[in-house]
Amino acid sequence: MGAVLFALPVGLLMTLPVTGALLGKHNSRRILFIGAILFNGMLSLIGFAAHTWQLVLALFCFGVSRNLMNISVNAQAIGVQGLYGRPIIAGFHGIWSMAGFGGAALGSLMVSLNILPGWHFLTVALLLTAVAVYFFPQTLHQEPVIGERKPLFSFPRGSLLRFGMISFASMACEGTMYDWSGIYFQKALHVSRQAATIGFVVYMVAMTLGRFTGDGLTAKFGIRRMLTCSGLLIASGLLLAVLLTEPLVAGFGFMLVGFGVSCVIPLVFSMAGKSKELGSGAAIASVSTVGYLGFLVVPPLVGSVAELAGLRWAFGMMAVLGASITLMIRVRSDRETYG
Repeated sequence: MGAVLFALPVGLLMTLPVTGALLGKHNSRRILFIGAILFNGMLSLIGFAAHTWQLVLALFCFGVSRNLMNISVNAQAIGVQGLYGRPIIAGFHGIWSMAGFGGAALGSLMVSLNILPGWHFLTVALLLTAVAVYFFPQTLHQEPVIGERKPLFSFPRGSLLRFGMISFASMACEGTMYDWSGIYFQKALHVSRQAATIGFVVYMVAMTLGRFTGDGLTAKFGIRRMLTCSGLLIASGLLLAVLLTEPLVAGFGFMLVGFGVSCVIPLVFSMAGKSKELGSGAAIASVSTVGYLGFLVVPPLVGSVAELAGLRWAFGMMAVLGASITLMIRVRSDRETYG
């Protein structure tokens, strides 16, 4: 069972440097297309895995292909944003959030119709493969930046390291909300199991709305102010949920957290994509490596802290991470620009 749980995250983390290296040598649209085909293929195989080793292998490859698609599609988004001359990347991430709602709804429908997971996943994979094939000709021709020969993996340095640490803090908060928001409502606020999902739903809706409105706000106020406010929203929202244990107040706090995390990753990717040291894809992969550590490592740590001191203390720890985003933005080198 442990191998099944870790197969996907191991596939994600181990191949981020490889994805960055590939994007440093090949057109991002080509990597995007290959990643999308492999991603859908692995999705269909997961549903038909008959043995544990098959499921582990499929999940590992699913994580690998997800990196190929995810990093390259963000590189494409930054290239398209450059054509528009104004922020649009948060809207792309908003569409991803909407797809999450759509996937959850489709999954519930399939369960209610007693459709086996294998046929469910295969149907989705075939439809999404058709979408990838149809839209591939319209993707952006984005040649890699040819520079000096670099090692396969270069840990982010300078401004990229700062962006990576901001991603770490934000994705740690995101992972905690995914894994623990419902449990927090149930265990710390003592609401019913049915009502406990409200906190997560409020958070997800706020995050989605924040992404669709974030581009306009970024154009008006700038990236630095947006990230400063994002950290404050995350910290204040979590503190509200910790200090005032009324479910309505905690729900409002989770809404603030949703708005806070909504634009951090899109804006960080946008800044990383402007790196002069690496091409956009390689820079995003470098920053993502640090960020995904927060998403994968911190939520289990939250569980450990909750066992020792309680969920309220664990969520208070996450409020500190939210505040650190603001601190990392405010304390910066004069050479770093945020647009």
